[in-house]
Amino acid sequence: MTAVTRTEFDFKGQTAKYIGKVRDVYTIDDKYLVMVATDRISAFDVILPKGIPYKGQVLNQIASGFLDLTKDIVPNWKIASPDPMVTVGYKCEGLPVEMIVRRCLTGSSWRSYKAGAREICGVPIPEGMREHQRFAQPIVTPTTKAEIGEHDEDISKEQIIERGIMSREDYEKLEKISLALFRRGEEIAASRGLMLVDTKYEFGKRDGQIYLMDEIHTPDSSRYFYADSYQECFDKGLPQKQLSKEFVREWLMENGFCGKQGQQVPEMTDEKVLSISERYIELYEHITGKEFVKDTYDNIYERIECNVKNLLARL
Repeated sequence: MTAVTRTEFDFKGQTAKYIGKVRDVYTIDDKYLVMVATDRISAFDVILPKGIPYKGQVLNQIASGFLDLTKDIVPNWKIASPDPMVTVGYKCEGLPVEMIVRRCLTGSSWRSYKAGAREICGVPIPEGMREHQRFAQPIVTPTTKAEIGEHDEDISKEQIIERGIMSREDYEKLEKISLALFRRGEEIAASRGLMLVDTKYEFGKRDGQIYLMDEIHTPDSSRYFYADSYQECFDKGLPQKQLSKEFVREWLMENGFCGKQGQQVPEMTDEKVLSISERYIELYEHITGKEFVKDTYDNIYERIECNVKNLLARL
């Protein structure tokens, strides 16, 4: 099965390259970024041993579309998406906090709650809540941004300010923007029969102004439930049918892996890889309302290089 798990480009004016968990990011003239969404997949901050065909294309095209649909809320880094797997944009000075917005008590927040926590990142959580229960209003639970191979850490608003990680003014701006982006994401998801359950946003500054960076509302950064079955599943205590990367985490946990030292990633058979790919394509079609068109992997590196070079020549 074909997948892009590594790129080795050398673009004109290239001054740096950063390999993230999923994306390969090339800096051009210290002014622009070429972000290649590879087919790598990570879970529990660990890059899994096999790539997922079409995952990069799915993530890049969803994120690119949502950047266009939210630029009236906050400026974003995107200039253009010259290839199905690539976005080119402005280099920003990243802010060291990820803003996570949660509509439901799900995933890691539920696992913490089940273990006895009644506060997440300084936000109090009421007694008696159940898994997947909606909060009265979306809550913001920030984390520090970790280097590759390290874990993000939960942190409260007051800790961020007290430690001098960010000014109160900047943090409160990010919180307001994040909630506005989430509301827009909820509206779009609802129009497609989905619930946006939680997501994360990354921000930076360019010329002193806050910019939205990286991806937005993709299955790697967000969780979606099917709206029509949510209430029935919740009332009956059944698992929610969801479109997100959580199903990958659940499969790993069922097979004895949750990112702890000494644990081994379970075997990723071709059948498992294909099933993950199909789930990513399913989300693309649900959230965009468009049929997913699989771009060929033939000469893919030459195609990407040509498309990016043509765009950079026009900047």
